[in-house]
Amino acid sequence: MVKIGIIGGSGFYELLEDPREVKIATPYGSPSAPAQVGKLEGVEVAFIPRHGIGHTIPPHKVNYRANIWALHELGVERIIGVNAVGSLQEEYKPGDIVFVDQFIDFTKKRDYTFYDGGKVYHVGFADPFCPEIRKVLIDSARELGLQFKETGTYICIEGPRFSTRAESRMFRQFADIIGMTLVPEINLARELEICYANISMVTDYDVWADKPVDTKEVLETMAKNIDNVKALLKLAVPRIPEKRDCPCSKSLENAGV
Repeated sequence: MVKIGIIGGSGFYELLEDPREVKIATPYGSPSAPAQVGKLEGVEVAFIPRHGIGHTIPPHKVNYRANIWALHELGVERIIGVNAVGSLQEEYKPGDIVFVDQFIDFTKKRDYTFYDGGKVYHVGFADPFCPEIRKVLIDSARELGLQFKETGTYICIEGPRFSTRAESRMFRQFADIIGMTLVPEINLARELEICYANISMVTDYDVWADKPVDTKEVLETMAKNIDNVKALLKLAVPRIPEKRDCPCSKSLENAGV
């Protein structure tokens, strides 16, 4: 059984030692790609590339339910999601890593829950990210001397287009960074009582700033960030406590109707 899962881009394929491919059938269809299971600094880890092999799946078409269910089937109890984001605030600079502690959902037509009927759960979400994993990530980033923000609010939009200037100006009244893939990944993990923490890589300033979003610029900054995040994961993952002492593992208690 694999207890730690990572969901991110294809740039993280080389992260694991001696990975083996594991194909998992789920009630929700196929995951974005078969899980890669291997060692990370001696710890067994499962990795799923969110956008598929070669980044072929746009954010609004990712089968989030299948991805989370597949990791659950492997025995995963803790997930670290890695996302590329734009900045809505001057102080959140391109190249920064953000350890998100809140989010706002502005998506429109995704599959948000495993409980579509029969059994109904209203899962509490006041504090959506696992405090135990966040602490390990923050402490490890500080030790590595990385450029990071300890907190941040992520607004998740539908995509695949970027925002208009009017939308961006509105969003920055409420959030610090903007992306397209956090939701419903985090919702679904909570419904299966899986801990979830996020590493957001700031690639650009969103269009509230003078310069419009440029995909080429985003990809160049992200490539530089990936090396930092890989170093962070290598240091942090072995430090994640095996025994959970956080509210995530009891998310369904008193949530059922």
